[in-house]
Amino acid sequence: MGRTIVGIDVGSSKVCTLVGEVDDTRDIRVIGVGLEPSRGIRRGVVVDVTEATASIGASIAQAEQTSGYQIERAYVGLSGTHISSLNSRGVVGISRREHGITMDDVDRALDAAHAVAVPHNQEVVHVIPRGYIVDGQSGVRDPVGMHGFRLEVEAHIVIGASTAIQNLLKCVEGNGVLVDELVLAGIAAGDAVLTATEREMGVVLADIGEGTVDVAIFIDGTVWHTVTLGIGGEYVTGDVAIGLRLPPNVAEQVKVAHGHTVAAQVAREERFTVSTFNGESRQAVLRWKLAEIIEARSEEILSMIRQEIKRSGYDGLLPAGVVLCGGTAQLSGIQELGQDVFDLPVRVGMPQDIHGLVDRIMSPAHAVGAGLIGWGLTVDTRPQLSKAGPGIGSRLLDWLRVFLPG
Repeated sequence: MGRTIVGIDVGSSKVCTLVGEVDDTRDIRVIGVGLEPSRGIRRGVVVDVTEATASIGASIAQAEQTSGYQIERAYVGLSGTHISSLNSRGVVGISRREHGITMDDVDRALDAAHAVAVPHNQEVVHVIPRGYIVDGQSGVRDPVGMHGFRLEVEAHIVIGASTAIQNLLKCVEGNGVLVDELVLAGIAAGDAVLTATEREMGVVLADIGEGTVDVAIFIDGTVWHTVTLGIGGEYVTGDVAIGLRLPPNVAEQVKVAHGHTVAAQVAREERFTVSTFNGESRQAVLRWKLAEIIEARSEEILSMIRQEIKRSGYDGLLPAGVVLCGGTAQLSGIQELGQDVFDLPVRVGMPQDIHGLVDRIMSPAHAVGAGLIGWGLTVDTRPQLSKAGPGIGSRLLDWLRVFLPG
């Protein structure tokens, strides 16, 4: 039997647990899916441990039932505005020059890059190499085996609030599941929906969820910038509820069923009916009015992403444009609106290179879950910190999953 990898995406609107089997050719086949509405999660952060633990547990139970496995370990998505990032550089001398640069040298260089000042209430989540320099020669992708005296690594470091991280770990592990590694949602989504060409040329991944937008910029095949914005699809739903005088749950249903982000593309006479607040009658609504509300808030969200791209300083290095995913990316017309806002190529990203129960997860909303499985697939080929850092650092070790038949 091949390896089995589990990913748990703990989002603001849903908890998605995916179980994937990896065959000898390293193809992923999804054999278990668990989807449960989120409770106790607000803007990607646990606000009620009891409710969040129950939501995660229900999602895990569904995935166990459909896959026939008992889930014991998983990769878990991490989001929230507490996430920050920076770029750092580590420099080491080559220890055994006659054998060339080894993985030990690479790990030591990453350790050196990891040595940054981190506030006492925060911890390092990722140290991801952006590129290497050997004896002044830049642009090196893989230095192992090369001869040289000095190795430098440019690394992207992701930092999160210790309290938020520990609360998330508590909720997952409260269901008897060990967290192999926390993975930033934007990076996981990028692994699932971006092509190798896009990552090489320069591209922005924007995962627009209910409570947050996870932005990751990829250049030269790796991540250069990450940030989480505290805005998302719930703001669109809120505006619809106020503008059309609807209960929040009805506003969400209307947004999904009839929403459009470009009002000019909606026929002026097109209508639909919805339940009123008292639920005893129905009212007719012009669809273009709904589209006007959605367009205004969607344009604001996309503009905030554009501002973050400019703030990063990499806005001139992104010929592959922007790839949108997340639940809000399913809104009709968002690709066209995005092209107007960004003045760049825009597409909506779907999970790639997965098989099995794809009919349930082949959607921009499941990019993070699919990406978590892909992250677990490549964990054995990535450089690791040779010294486990505080908090979750020690969880990078012992990555092999052990499952019992259900």
